[in-house]
Amino acid sequence: MTKTITLMSVALAMGLSANATVARAETLDADNQIMVFKTPWCGCCQAWVEAMENAGYSVETTDMEDLTTTKRQAGVPGGLEACHTAMIGGERKYVLEGHVPIEAVEKLMTERPDIRGVSTPGMPMGSLGMGDDPEANYAVYAFTGRADETPAVFFEAGKQ
Repeated sequence: MTKTITLMSVALAMGLSANATVARAETLDADNQIMVFKTPWCGCCQAWVEAMENAGYSVETTDMEDLTTTKRQAGVPGGLEACHTAMIGGERKYVLEGHVPIEAVEKLMTERPDIRGVSTPGMPMGSLGMGDDPEANYAVYAFTGRADETPAVFFEAGKQ
């Protein structure tokens, strides 16, 4: 299901806010449900969504013109931002920033580390949604959402 929000003022006029949108993602119950916030014109984000659906995840998307507030509320560090932001998890919510590969999502949900989320910063060629090359090498970083902590490598694609 895709919802298009063309202007933040339209959302506000409807009684919604970025806070309400992120809070909605936190109401999901099952570990296989993903809420994705993306821009309406991003084809690579849609390719990531379809790959996650094909892997068995239930995905709901919300299209927004500007994801800045969503990323800030999700605790995504500036250097780890990518083109879409997602939430996954039952009782323990995690942020998935950008083209995070399925293997990294599975590792996250199996290990359940004490972090805020994981990020594939930028748009690495060969990442899921960006060509999906199993031999592409790029890092997925873990972040806590705390400003004083340096993100750590969580998963290295192409090295398994």
